[in-house]
Amino acid sequence: MKRLLPLVAGLLLLVGHAAGALAASQKALALRQANGLETFTPSAKFLAGNFVADEMNPAFIYGPVKAFVASRKYPTAWLIEADQKNRLARAANPEKPEEFTVYLEEDCPDKVVYYVFIDQSNLTPKQWIEWREKFHKSKPEPEYGSTKSKLDQACAAGCGVGAELRFIQTNGELVNQSPEKILKDLKVAPIYDLNRQQRLGK
Repeated sequence: MKRLLPLVAGLLLLVGHAAGALAASQKALALRQANGLETFTPSAKFLAGNFVADEMNPAFIYGPVKAFVASRKYPTAWLIEADQKNRLARAANPEKPEEFTVYLEEDCPDKVVYYVFIDQSNLTPKQWIEWREKFHKSKPEPEYGSTKSKLDQACAAGCGVGAELRFIQTNGELVNQSPEKILKDLKVAPIYDLNRQQRLGK
């Protein structure tokens, strides 16, 4: 009998994993298929890192990512485009890609929400700021210079960033509001105020 216990425990574990894989609603599964998305396990570094929720002129830093995930009311799953997942799997050095997109799916009773993140966690906070600068060369220098200065201050204060919440979708449609505004509506508290250049209490 004792010899059977490990076997039974193993079977229960497999059943548990299968149940988890099938836990997504039909609507969520249909959206995954329509968008070519597959389940994905983000790196521990990405999950432990902070993020901004405005690509051009962030006012706050949020984090860590895993705390945001834990704050969601309904079941969540991380997803990635199948082509991107395959590219990462083939990469000799998985840490090499400078950025890629991952989707946090929240499977609500009346809708499916995608929180679309850009994972840049393989960069140091300083490299992340320099990486952003490449994509903001068209902005007037005083405008971007102010944003960069605020991010530099946050980095020096120990609130570096490794990801962006780029946009949010509901049932496959882009939500026409800034992610920062949506996070405020969801009562997600930031950890750093970039305009005041100070940490925020819990």
